[in-house]
Amino acid sequence: MLQTNLERCPLVAILRGITPDEIIAVSQALIDSGFTIIEVPLNSPRALDSIRLLSQHFGDRALVGAGTVTDVAQVDAVASAGGRLIVSPNCDTEVIRRSVALDLVSLPGCCTPTEAFAALAAGAQGIKLFPATMISPATVSALRTVLPPVPILAVGGIDTADFARYLAAGADGFGTGGSLYRPGCSADEVRARAEASVQAVAQALAPVETKICE
Repeated sequence: MLQTNLERCPLVAILRGITPDEIIAVSQALIDSGFTIIEVPLNSPRALDSIRLLSQHFGDRALVGAGTVTDVAQVDAVASAGGRLIVSPNCDTEVIRRSVALDLVSLPGCCTPTEAFAALAAGAQGIKLFPATMISPATVSALRTVLPPVPILAVGGIDTADFARYLAAGADGFGTGGSLYRPGCSADEVRARAEASVQAVAQALAPVETKICE
């Protein structure tokens, strides 16, 4: 599920601070722009209500769920709201195992090889390299040589200007938050930013794909 969505668009929209009143219009703008993965961090206002609305309106068109998930009770709450994606800022194997047990996609935050391998052993379907400002493209390349072929996403402080270097190093995608949405942004503003991000990642992917084909 995660891999398929990343192949369609290697970007995760992180809507930190969004409210249920905004979620439908903003998510529609994202999906219209090509996004297929949407995350509502649990420290957003009434986050579970937003996730419930997301699931009801877009669950058949996108992988939707929660970010900043830090304990098992939160995993259960997200599942009850219809979310299918569990994104964490850390590597908590109990959170990962509970997510897998509920047939949810687990994307834990990792910053070291030890954390990444522990996450995969617990059943994580991908690795969120976080915060990416601490993890250079050279480090991504080194990790890629030892990790199995699972999706790796760079998240935290990443902007469109960074896409090409991280993709060339072996990253599979990115989480994009503040450069895409901030509280108070209109759906039209998000649409323009989303379209620019999708275009930027497509341009960044082109030389990578050409190099692979050669």
